[in-house]
Amino acid sequence: MAGSHAIDISRVDHIGIRVKDLARALDFYRILGFELHWKDTGDAVAIIRNARDVEINLVYNANADGGGKNVLMDIGEKYPGYTHVALRVESISAALEVLRANGVRITQGPVSFGRDGHVSLFVRDPDLNVVELRGREEDLSSLGGVTAYQPQN
Repeated sequence: MAGSHAIDISRVDHIGIRVKDLARALDFYRILGFELHWKDTGDAVAIIRNARDVEINLVYNANADGGGKNVLMDIGEKYPGYTHVALRVESISAALEVLRANGVRITQGPVSFGRDGHVSLFVRDPDLNVVELRGREEDLSSLGGVTAYQPQN
């Protein structure tokens, strides 16, 4: 656009994730280090934060008409919209240990995208929202190593 100026965005303020059941979602996100900060009394929104002040808004008004599918990723016809949130972690091996100790299924990873030394794990919350946990490359040989990312349809 000719003559337009760019907006000076300094960081992501928060992430909104739609969920069905607030208590179930809170149980999952507590595993990732988030705690309930504030719950709106007039709207279906709960704000959760971690110790580093990363904020997620859980919007707990999702309906169940998706037939158990997350239409953004799990079916052949992909729809526009956000597909996942990526959260930076200090250690992939520590994240793996916590996920396994809490019985959280890892849907992919550890995987490297090969361009920047980052390694990712992918999990889903109870509403099938994709959460990517991303860290720097570290020695993961005791965990079976890191695979190279292969695109999936």
